[in-house]
Amino acid sequence: MRTIDGKIAVLVVEDSPAARLLLIHLLTSDPRFGVVDAVDNGAEALRFLEGGRPDVILMDIHMSGMDGYEVTRRIMETRPVPVVICSATVDPAEVASTFRALEAGAVAVVAKPAGPGHPDHEASAAKLLEIVALMSEVRVIKRWPRLRRSTGTTSAIVPANGRSQEGPIQVVAIGASTGGPPVLQTILASLPASFPVPVLIVQHIAAGFLPGFAEWLSHGTGFPVRIAAHGEVLLPGHAYLAPDGCHMGLAPHGRIALSRQSPENGVRPAVSFLFRSVAAECGSRAVAILLTGMGRDGVTELKLLRDAGAVTVAQDAESSVVHGMPGEAIRCGGASHVLGPDKIAALLTGLLAAPSRPALVPTTKR
Repeated sequence: MRTIDGKIAVLVVEDSPAARLLLIHLLTSDPRFGVVDAVDNGAEALRFLEGGRPDVILMDIHMSGMDGYEVTRRIMETRPVPVVICSATVDPAEVASTFRALEAGAVAVVAKPAGPGHPDHEASAAKLLEIVALMSEVRVIKRWPRLRRSTGTTSAIVPANGRSQEGPIQVVAIGASTGGPPVLQTILASLPASFPVPVLIVQHIAAGFLPGFAEWLSHGTGFPVRIAAHGEVLLPGHAYLAPDGCHMGLAPHGRIALSRQSPENGVRPAVSFLFRSVAAECGSRAVAILLTGMGRDGVTELKLLRDAGAVTVAQDAESSVVHGMPGEAIRCGGASHVLGPDKIAALLTGLLAAPSRPALVPTTKR
């Protein structure tokens, strides 16, 4: 439902009067948006949806009564609308609700913008408006109450040449942006406990949310996930997240290298930095995966890895919230496989089923 003058129709759900007024002011100051209503709790939001369908909902996560997770779950199971979670909470103990909302079907998380007069006001407001505009175009589908996932085994993917892809894979590198958290959860949850190599992840995410994200991923997948530290030795069967404001790369002898070099593709950490370092250190002994997200971060470097003989994967359009990064990688020939999340996990399991492979670091001490 667009507004009468063709603007993007936004429903604001925010229980703080000051934050609600700020969001309304930002949205109505931009000619792209029209605020069709602003309510202070989830029950009111659900009542609004009984008679109207906005293009996008901008919603707080912590509200009286139903929290943002429960409201999102009900929306996606009854009247699906793109939901953008707008949260100021960065406490790891509470951020889990934010990522559970993504699990339930929310399409993005954005930090609440700083107020007028704050040095970050303009940048944070512009980021929020960019995300809301982009997410208003996302197609969402009705979600039925989730059933327990089958524990049956999945067959390995066989490439087009008919041969199973085996080789001394030493590292998996993953880049993700908008829509990435639930996809990463699906992939990591599907990997066996004995997964024999480390997983390096660059996920574009609002500053401050990373510790809660790491905890949510670890809890939800059973796969150990930590924020990377400079010089840390990589362990098999562990996932490492690039820290806020730092590029993460693979250094010699299987160690983490962090850098505060200039942003690439407008972001730091950048997927491009990670992929380039993996290409330099591992070449054909790597798997690189580019997931949902806007922009071109990692696109050129995925092609670099494919040309070096690595296995390269781009997420398919059907399962991507935003098919910008993986779509660009497919168009430029950087992806040897185009798959949905479940099949990406199956591919990884199949590729790494070999009983032995060289380690990233020597197994004996010098």
